[in-house]
Amino acid sequence: MAGIWIFAESLEQTKELLSIGSTLASKLGTMTSVFLQGNTGVADDYIACGADEVLVLTALAEDQPLDAYIPVIAAEAQTADPDIFLIAATVRGKDIAARLAARLKTGLCSECIGLKADENDRTIEMERFAYGGAAIQTVVCSTRPVMVTIIPRTFEAAARQSDRKGTIRELPAAPPSASTVLERKPKETEAKDISESRIVVCAGRGIEKKEDLSLVQELAAALGGEIGCTRPISEESHWLPEDLCIGISGISVKPALYIGLGVSGQVQHITGIRDAKVICAVNKDENAPIFGASDYGIVGDLYDVAPKLSDAVKNMKG
Repeated sequence: MAGIWIFAESLEQTKELLSIGSTLASKLGTMTSVFLQGNTGVADDYIACGADEVLVLTALAEDQPLDAYIPVIAAEAQTADPDIFLIAATVRGKDIAARLAARLKTGLCSECIGLKADENDRTIEMERFAYGGAAIQTVVCSTRPVMVTIIPRTFEAAARQSDRKGTIRELPAAPPSASTVLERKPKETEAKDISESRIVVCAGRGIEKKEDLSLVQELAAALGGEIGCTRPISEESHWLPEDLCIGISGISVKPALYIGLGVSGQVQHITGIRDAKVICAVNKDENAPIFGASDYGIVGDLYDVAPKLSDAVKNMKG
């Protein structure tokens, strides 16, 4: 095996990919290489988190897009012949993965949520959502390198091992891109990022009026958590920002505790909370799908239950 290659836009994303990349490398008896964009100061961090080799991409000029790296990466791949290439499934990452796959004449499995290696026939089995999250598709790619984009926060970040050793190698500078960046603007968000919150209280369609979101906010505040919502609340009623919408077309959360108030539990939403450690639900419909995914459920009117939960939490805090 020629190795596992990793490309991501941020340190945190790279550590997540190193977590699964190192597992695959260990199973297949190969090494892990990471592409680093310009800042050699974090190369030691990558090595400590599992990289055997750091391939440094020369920093781009301000007017150059990230895809300027594609010719350099493709040339290195044609020489080194990697077996697996893991890329973070961000907007830019998916674009780069598709272009690289075309250049390398190989297949691409996008937005994966799981990977397994078979050390006997040395194949890689990938899992991704299908039918809007209602099913999981298993894909086995027979071409090399196996190109995979992985949804951010799918895997825990790799832990540091201060005694690890690795090599650092600089790659040739990227040729000027045919595209030029005229201006960069940070994405404006209307709400706090709740994707890493320890406690999330989610407002569902059972909330009848915008003012009633205070019930959700009160419980979240009592628990020291954050508020989220389902798509009807953000896109249909526009009561909360889209940044707080949880589900397959919104954000995924991995809280220690998730509480759904008036959430029906359609599969598109369940997909976004599947990694929550404890799922609780309050719904007056005993047949609501959310109960099938819940660890604890209360069949009752959220307008009666939510205030009692808030009071109970406050009383416990004393």
